[in-house]
Amino acid sequence: MIDNKVEKKQATDVDTMINGLVEKAQKALEIMDSFDQEKVDHITHAMVMAGQDKHMDLAIMAAEETGRGVAEDKAIKNMYATEEIWHSIRNDKTVGVIKDDTERQLITVAEPLGVLAGITPVTNPTSTTLFKSIISMKTRNPIIFSFHPQALKSSIATAKVVRDAAIAAGAPEGAIQWITEPSIEATNKLINHPGVASTLATGGPGMVKAAYSTGKPALGVGPGNGPVYIEKTANILRAVNDLVLSKTFDNGMICATENSAIIDNDIYDVVKQELEKNGVFFVKKADHKKLSETMFNQEKGNVLGPIAGQPAKKIAKMAGIKVPDNTKVLAVEINKIGIQEPLSGEKLSPVISVFKASGHEEAFKLADELLHYGGLGHTAAIQTTDDDLALEFGKKMKATRVLVNTPGGFGGIGNLYNEMTPSLTLGTGSWGGNSISHNVTDTDLLNIKTIAKRRNNMQWVKLPRVYFEKTSIRYLDDMPGINKVFIVTTPGMVEHGYVDKVLDELKRRPNEIQYSLFSDVEPDPSTDTVNKGVAQMRAFEPDTIIALGGGSPLDAAKNMWLFYEDPSTSFFGAKQKFIDIRKRAYRFNKPHKAQMIAIPTTSGTGSEVTPFAVITDSKTHVKYPLADYALTPDVAIVDPQFVETVPKGTVAASGLDTLSHGIESFVSTMASDYTRPLSLQAIKLVFENLEKSYNGDADARAEMHNAATLAGMAFGNAFLGINHSIAHKLGGEFGLTHGIAIAITMPHVIRYNAKLPEKIAVWPKYEYFRANKDYADIARYIGLTGKDDNELAEALVNKMINLAHSVGVTLSLKAWGVDKKQFDQAVDRLSVLAYEDQCTTANPKEPLMADLKQIMIDEYDGKGVEK
Repeated sequence: MIDNKVEKKQATDVDTMINGLVEKAQKALEIMDSFDQEKVDHITHAMVMAGQDKHMDLAIMAAEETGRGVAEDKAIKNMYATEEIWHSIRNDKTVGVIKDDTERQLITVAEPLGVLAGITPVTNPTSTTLFKSIISMKTRNPIIFSFHPQALKSSIATAKVVRDAAIAAGAPEGAIQWITEPSIEATNKLINHPGVASTLATGGPGMVKAAYSTGKPALGVGPGNGPVYIEKTANILRAVNDLVLSKTFDNGMICATENSAIIDNDIYDVVKQELEKNGVFFVKKADHKKLSETMFNQEKGNVLGPIAGQPAKKIAKMAGIKVPDNTKVLAVEINKIGIQEPLSGEKLSPVISVFKASGHEEAFKLADELLHYGGLGHTAAIQTTDDDLALEFGKKMKATRVLVNTPGGFGGIGNLYNEMTPSLTLGTGSWGGNSISHNVTDTDLLNIKTIAKRRNNMQWVKLPRVYFEKTSIRYLDDMPGINKVFIVTTPGMVEHGYVDKVLDELKRRPNEIQYSLFSDVEPDPSTDTVNKGVAQMRAFEPDTIIALGGGSPLDAAKNMWLFYEDPSTSFFGAKQKFIDIRKRAYRFNKPHKAQMIAIPTTSGTGSEVTPFAVITDSKTHVKYPLADYALTPDVAIVDPQFVETVPKGTVAASGLDTLSHGIESFVSTMASDYTRPLSLQAIKLVFENLEKSYNGDADARAEMHNAATLAGMAFGNAFLGINHSIAHKLGGEFGLTHGIAIAITMPHVIRYNAKLPEKIAVWPKYEYFRANKDYADIARYIGLTGKDDNELAEALVNKMINLAHSVGVTLSLKAWGVDKKQFDQAVDRLSVLAYEDQCTTANPKEPLMADLKQIMIDEYDGKGVEK
């Protein structure tokens, strides 16, 4: 009797909770009904920015709480759920009249569905919460979440981030809510509540089926057991890179990730060898049973909960299978499909089943059988150079996503490697028991089949006008549009008479010039300094800004220019990291009030020709590399007369910074045929001239000045890597000169990048890992020798070390006065900040935070460099 009373009370409590949530959501729905498109977009954008800002914190929280996946990869998924999704939907009309066809007299009006129930999984808790919140708010639909119990803490933290941002931007309080004590009973009451219009369900088959059984519209994700067919004409290096990238990203938990590889017999041995080279361990036949029993429910065939998202080595250990230390993926060679061979099913982990096919006919048959065993309607992939075969494969597969020459995980979610709609909810159509057959947009009763070919992102080269050679400053005599000049510089430039040289040239003009001088820029300029300059600039209202000096005044001037042009510019938005500069969530407005001229007086930063500007937050003392083409100067004047008296220490530090620009831009994932020649010439000039420049040779200083700008042209378009990510954080924390922090870090990063990656970099143009070859190509270009790429890369490291020593630079943090205790206290935090640094995204391999930490630890004593 007592038990019945307890059960009734619990049921009443659940009913009361769900009723309260739905009532608040209904009120929010009424309020948002009056919102116009501008307000909806403002609120949604605020949520996007808030999610981006916390992408790393939420990723770490999710990884720690669930014990699944990789924090760094979850961070990328969080950025995808904000940046990529916002880029895709930002211009969509979702309120009121969205189309007015005057010829046919058809008017299309958009209205919200109503209150949504959001079901989120343990595999992607934070990114799914971000995604569903953003698309719900964009369409004025309040959402109530039922989070997975094993990811409750991180999911609630994510929901609070976007909810608080939405409310601050004008959304009603009930727009985003969640069940605080999750249970199957609470979820069922939520999705069946008469006040809930539809369910966005991402989870196991049982939960998705429950959502569809409510009698209401539901957008749900079916299971995925996607095969990839590696056909005999495939680009093998790219195919293997794609497969390993996909299977290791967040330990294989994206539902579109390949679960089986079907390989043509003609290339089977070569592909297997390449897979093994990339850390794929083929489990012995004798160990298959142990692995199967560890991973799968033997009666139902589904993967067991503790397996999902675990690394390959851990799964092998759980199964009692010994594997090499470099194992990233476990592979099992099998020939059966179905419940009698559980290893042929969906795995949600870095484990893949491998089938050998005699040709196209058998491969198509195997792929079809795999789809019928738990993957119908979801995703199938093919690696081939035969376009006709790819089309035939796409037409025959019962999958709503057919991916051509694309990693399954990234290809399936869309937009990174192809032109499909970006989404974290992937419909599977009627084949998979779903109401939609595409990446989630609107309810659709048709199965829409998409064949998506891999595409490389369009690349570009953007440069200012560049004037060089000695006395090229005379261009100021007749450059058009100069009337009111604002000069940004340092006290030293005034004392050494360099400002007078600029003014003398301006006085030669036929028109009278007014000028205002801001000479208070410090090393590593801060946001406080920028704010002071902007205030002076607004009072003066210049039409021309001249930045004179090293990287600090050039970067300060760029920031002043940015905030002068658009007072509404947000530093919070400007500092946010992005994957693709063209798709960044926060946009900079193009300058129109003033033109900018950059005149460098040191040979290092290349800031005069780049879209980058490093700024230090005055509150946190963290350095942020801002990046946007709006920050690229209009004109660069590279006049070597300004570097003839530069002190030796500055020559050394700036010259080694130039070297890193050349090397990092050459090995970057975004390097191209247009940037690599610039990189190589800059590197060659540094090795030939830095020591002579250090010792006062005027001609060598002129060549170093050219090298700095050439390297700037290269990395301004190809970007940099973790050498700069680490140096930015070390410099900001310990007050190190940027070039010195760069030099100390450089040998360790080259050695790290030259080794086969643990995590593969994400960029479609970067088809396979090649950093070791790229370093070797640099070494060959400057005349070094070695028996293979690894020896040549090490020769490059030793050449760099010798060059640094020749200009008086000792390559350890300890030698430059960094306190060991302070270092030990900061290194964990700095490794996270370095991973978040914008430069990390173009590194030739994706680093783990632990890798960045180890590099910094090795730097302290100069391990392998100074001793």
